[in-house]
Amino acid sequence: MLTGRGVTVVVAGLAMWVAARIVGSAGLEVVGVGLIVLPFFAGLFARWGRQRISARRRLSDVRVGPGTRVSVHIDVENRSPVPTSVLLLEDRLPQALGRPARLVVTGVPGRSVQRVSYTVLPQVRGRYHLGPLTVDVADPFALTRLRLEFDEREELLVTPEVEDLSGAADPASGPSFGATRARQLFRTGEEFYTMREYNEGDDLRRLHWPSVARTGDLMIRQDESSRRASGLVFIDTRAAALGQIHGQAFERAVSVAATLGVLLARRGFSLKLATAETPPATVTEDRFLDALAGLSHGQARSIGPMLAHLRAGSSADTSLVFVSAPPAPGELTSLIRSGAGFGPKLAILIYPVDPDTLPPERQAQLEGRATQGRMALARAGWDCIVLPPTMNLKERWHAPRDRQLVRSV
Repeated sequence: MLTGRGVTVVVAGLAMWVAARIVGSAGLEVVGVGLIVLPFFAGLFARWGRQRISARRRLSDVRVGPGTRVSVHIDVENRSPVPTSVLLLEDRLPQALGRPARLVVTGVPGRSVQRVSYTVLPQVRGRYHLGPLTVDVADPFALTRLRLEFDEREELLVTPEVEDLSGAADPASGPSFGATRARQLFRTGEEFYTMREYNEGDDLRRLHWPSVARTGDLMIRQDESSRRASGLVFIDTRAAALGQIHGQAFERAVSVAATLGVLLARRGFSLKLATAETPPATVTEDRFLDALAGLSHGQARSIGPMLAHLRAGSSADTSLVFVSAPPAPGELTSLIRSGAGFGPKLAILIYPVDPDTLPPERQAQLEGRATQGRMALARAGWDCIVLPPTMNLKERWHAPRDRQLVRSV
């Protein structure tokens, strides 16, 4: 493809050739013909050099949390002994990551590599593919430009936000409420344990000090039931329940599920994940976060079939975490029935919209459903937290249970 300079040279050559024919100057005619064909020879030179340029993309990290800056490094290699001219690079990005990155490489010496970098700042969880990368190669006279495309793509995985529940959000409530809630959710993993001698590298926080005082030897508490116990995180992915993907309620639900799932996994529980459309499956912590990173809303209208699957796979040594919107009365009965066979049960009910933004009648209806669901679940032995979509889980995690429905002002 001719550049603006190349077009100017061709036009000048044609004009010179016409003038040479008029005045009958053979020398001027040769110069005009030379100017006309020069851009085409330059284009052949650029095509010859296209096979001698390669580009590789690398990410500083392929798995990050929202708000983490990621550096993208591009190595441009010139395998030819001849230096390149100025190169223009464009790396296409998903719309959520911003506009395509455009970079200029002033020239790569022969048989060497030059690196350029840019950064992206993902704010929303998801799976993003960077690329393809295009490189505009020009001849030394900048008369023609050839576009090379490298179709290799890199995946950037942005995991959901994981909250730290270790500190109390409300000093007036005291830290004991969050600790009590954690003990209830994880009591299966804390009830029974055995002792063994301390080995170098063991976590000193697992020392059993009464045994140390009694025997004089360092003894480590080794939980046995935590290896047998499992934690099941269920998230309701129906659009009718929590709205569309990337909506406030849906994203808050994903964040809550990620926070509690990671908490279970780090307490030694075998972690399982289920949605309104997928049955429970055992996953590692990383695979759990990866699955939530790409989670989208499902097309299921009723949650009943999945609750039936949960009930069939229930176990007394399994802690259940249920994340959804306040259930309808019919769904509430099925939920209580399905959770009867589990051990500790925690329900996180997230308003699909902030009640404060609704008309009074609609607000009273939504809050009434949440209150009914919380009370029914509490009578059935559940712990229950109700959240507006704009509130973090840690703001309610440490709150007394009789204050769970009190919204922040």
